[in-house]
Amino acid sequence: MEMLDSRGNPTVMCEVWTDKAYGKAIVPSGASTGEYEAVELRDGDKTRYMGKGVLKAVANVNNVIAPKLVNTFDVTEQKAIDNTMIALDGTENKGKLGANAILAVSLAVAHAAANELNTPLYEYIGNLYKQIGGKTTASLLPMPMMNVINGGAHTNWESTDVQEFMIMPISAKTAAEAVRMGSEVFHNLKSILKTKCYSTSVGDEGGFAPKLKTNKEALELLMQTFVKAGYKPGKDFVICLDAAASEFYDNAHKNSTAESKYRIEGKRLTTTQIIDIYAGWVKDFPIASLEDMLDQNDWPGYVELTKRLGKTTQIMGDDFFVTNTKRLAEGIERKACNSILIKVNQIGSLSETLECIKMAHEAKFTTIISHRSGETEDTTIVDLAVAVNAGQLKTGSMSRSERVAKYNRLMYIEAELGKKTTFKNPFKN
Repeated sequence: MEMLDSRGNPTVMCEVWTDKAYGKAIVPSGASTGEYEAVELRDGDKTRYMGKGVLKAVANVNNVIAPKLVNTFDVTEQKAIDNTMIALDGTENKGKLGANAILAVSLAVAHAAANELNTPLYEYIGNLYKQIGGKTTASLLPMPMMNVINGGAHTNWESTDVQEFMIMPISAKTAAEAVRMGSEVFHNLKSILKTKCYSTSVGDEGGFAPKLKTNKEALELLMQTFVKAGYKPGKDFVICLDAAASEFYDNAHKNSTAESKYRIEGKRLTTTQIIDIYAGWVKDFPIASLEDMLDQNDWPGYVELTKRLGKTTQIMGDDFFVTNTKRLAEGIERKACNSILIKVNQIGSLSETLECIKMAHEAKFTTIISHRSGETEDTTIVDLAVAVNAGQLKTGSMSRSERVAKYNRLMYIEAELGKKTTFKNPFKN
């Protein structure tokens, strides 16, 4: 059925029943979406939800997908179910049925199967991952990557070019301690912003969205906050950036021979010039991870960025890879990035997501399981992160219930697993 995400826009919820169990999933939606993502089917009817309704996707679940699955598959046949839906759609980008329709069913099926087997979801998905040759203990808890300053497309006013300034509590020994440390920094940042007379309103992902003059000012604010909260920058906390650079890439010059295609802080820069800026930030601040720092089509740029900074910094592709094995395989071959952000709705099914994670792990890429800016109370991604030993989880700030729900689920899993869990700094080596 049609439900709402955290921005008040419609999304798809699916329920699956078996003779013994029940499963439910609600899919998220992104703001800065990559052009190679699977298609999120919207109605386009301007008289409902400003054209963003998803009744067509819901109808596809009920009238097209369900008749093909009900009484045909056992709920535990995840891959066969997903492959059937993919074939039923028949397009490269799931544009016929909608990735939102297919994913809602795919995740709800996994929930129902786990419940039928009386197995925690993370353990069930972990077993699915093992079935395709993935290596996991389904007990490594992910280090949270917490968004505390929002900019770019996640705010409604002019702010930083960089979309997300995130923090990671690398000295934490448990997930619960990591959440506590992140919360303390978040509230200390709020206090500093108030003192400096900045707005403490929050953006789409729960981070503060002050009107800052430069990207560097945001980095300096984080350094001040770490100290105020009683932590040492670089030892207790590192900084992670998501530029969402396709948002400030000048598309008017996309097909021209002009080299200066990036617009940042009022300047037009070449790929090499903007990488120089990033290199300066990494030198001056404890930055451990750089996500989508270049346009999603700037393959030579990502090769250059990885060559220059990849030995000491996580170079992550989000819009660049869109959880797609074809794009990831090319990135591995060309040595463009050393990390991939995983978003289930970018590709549109659980099975394809697991295949992408497996490919990344085999290539020694780090993996970060991620939310979207338009989220819901659904916490499936936390179980997914644990299931595949992802090691990192990106799920927003320490405010807004749809974000906090994920942190609460992470702490619950830690308590449930008890001494079986492991938790570590993903950048230790």
